Amino acid sequence: MNRELMEALDVLEKEKNISKDTLLEAIEQSLIQACKNHFGKADNVHVSINPETCDFSVYADRTVAEFVEDPALEISLAEAQKINVNAEVGDVVKVQIQSKEFGRIATQNAKNVILQKIREEERKVLYDQYYGIEKEVVTGIVQRVMGKNVSINLGKADAVLSENEQVKGEVFKPTEHIKVYILEVKDTPKGPRILVSRTHPGLVKRLFESEVAEVKDGTVEIKSIAREAGSRTKIAVWSNDPDVDPVGACVGMNGARVGAIVNELRGEKIDIINWDENPAILIENALSPAKVIAVMADPDEKTALVVVPDYQLSLAIGKEGQNARLAARLTGFKIDIKSETQARESGDFYDYEEEPAEEAASDDTLEEEPEEAAEEV
Repeated sequence: MNRELMEALDVLEKEKNISKDTLLEAIEQSLIQACKNHFGKADNVHVSINPETCDFSVYADRTVAEFVEDPALEISLAEAQKINVNAEVGDVVKVQIQSKEFGRIATQNAKNVILQKIREEERKVLYDQYYGIEKEVVTGIVQRVMGKNVSINLGKADAVLSENEQVKGEVFKPTEHIKVYILEVKDTPKGPRILVSRTHPGLVKRLFESEVAEVKDGTVEIKSIAREAGSRTKIAVWSNDPDVDPVGACVGMNGARVGAIVNELRGEKIDIINWDENPAILIENALSPAKVIAVMADPDEKTALVVVPDYQLSLAIGKEGQNARLAARLTGFKIDIKSETQARESGDFYDYEEEPAEEAASDDTLEEEPEEAAEEV
């Protein structure tokens, strides 16, 4: 039993997470390479390794010849009969090769083959490990700032947080712990190249999954997310359980759950609204905290006209159009917002203007009912 080799393989398997079978294959290839370097060719060489004991043997198939012209491929009859007394000219016999016969260069090349295989397997193991958590959120440690990019240590590999994936205004200090979204894992000759993000909407979704048990177990679904990183995010949620309030579950007691996410995102505001299959209701919810008088949505054209009270127009549109922009991205509709006065002047509100007094009174009563507003933090 080759105890030293077995112990070495066990250590590599444990520390590098490289299977013993892969390492034995590397040893086999290295022995064949050593034969090739020593004899000039190795097409007729076979290696046998016992995976239980790690004992190995190297054999070469050589043809019995009356006159030997190529010692690497042929063997004399006299030598062949020492191995097999019944050998005859033309027969093929297995000749054992002693690895200690290899020269220094052949041995060094064999060692390089093993080391190269170990490096390749290390890269493959690392790639598989991080590729398996692509689109997930992990905690990393800020290593250093490289120009406009930031190097983040994820444990066994470093990731790159590029300028485009950084939230404007965020400043990172070395050794600082931050949560990042694994955007992409690429396989390269130098190991996995991991790209991470702080701006991707998936970061917010994964943070809710980690903070809100109902989201993690599927009771509450995040149907849509629209985000302007560093400023505001709108998310639409739906409950598969009629007894569970999706907005309340995401907000948590005294805002504890959403508050933890806001802190991780360094103060980014988060609006949580109820998802609805009716596009008009969904658009009305998405424009919260603004009040809405009417929504006329065209599901085929994915367009919607929204009428709001005159004093709510600026709130509905939002600072620099942010509220309307996020609502449009959240719902997938192109939204045109008009004040009540503008809608009446353009004729878009004509039907409402001509309503009988009884219906108008009924509408007034409905408007006085408290509307469901989004939870904002």
